[in-house]
Amino acid sequence: MSRPPSYQQDNDRMEFLLTLRRRGIADKAVLRAMDEVPRERFVDPNFMRSAYADQALPIECGQTISQPYVVAYMTEQLGVQPHHRVLEIGTGSGYQAAVLSRLAREVVSIERYRTLADRARERLESLGYDNVDVVTGDGFVGVPGGAPYDRIIVTAAAERLPETLLDQLADNGGVMVLPLGAQDGSQHLIKLTKLQTGTRRENLIPVRFVPMLPGQAQEL
Repeated sequence: MSRPPSYQQDNDRMEFLLTLRRRGIADKAVLRAMDEVPRERFVDPNFMRSAYADQALPIECGQTISQPYVVAYMTEQLGVQPHHRVLEIGTGSGYQAAVLSRLAREVVSIERYRTLADRARERLESLGYDNVDVVTGDGFVGVPGGAPYDRIIVTAAAERLPETLLDQLADNGGVMVLPLGAQDGSQHLIKLTKLQTGTRRENLIPVRFVPMLPGQAQEL
C-alpha cells in the first residue's frame, strides 16, 4: 500500500520492525504483514507521530489500538495459513483485522460500537483489504452463521472463557487466542487448541486489555 513520503515515518517503521524482531517475533509472514499495513492510517490523527511506537494508543469510544508487539505476538500465536477463515472479536480501528487480512483467506470481524465498525469498514475498503467483513454486534455471541472458523482472536479481556466462541472454533486443529482476566486484576493471553482428544490450553504472556462487554452498544 502506498504511503505519503515521510523520512521520520520511514525511520519509525524501520525501528518498529527491528523492535518486533528483538522481542522475538520470528514468523516472516507476520513480519511482512506488519510491514505492509500502514499503521498510521489506523490511529487517531492526534497520535500520528506515535503510530509506530510500541505502545497502545487511544481511539474512539474509549477503546484502544493495541501495541504493535501484542498485535504481532497474538497473530504469530494464531498460526494463520492462507486458506484459513478467521473470526476477530473487537474490530476497534481495524488494524488487527488488516494484519490478519494479509495472512488469511477471509476475516470476519465483529464490533459492538457502530461508529468504530463503520469507520473501520470504510478504512479497510479504502486500503483495498477486500477480504475483511466487518459486522456490528455482540462479541460474546460471535458470528455463528459463518462458523466454524479456523482461527478466532479476541481483542478485549473476558473474565471467563466465552463458550459460545469456543463452539464456533473448528474441530481438530482450530486455534483461539484471547486475553482472560478481570479488568482490575491480572490478565494473561490464553491459547486454546481444539484437538480430537479435547481442548488444549496454554498460558502465554501477561497483558492489559480493555474489558470485553456483552451486547451491542446502544450509543456510538
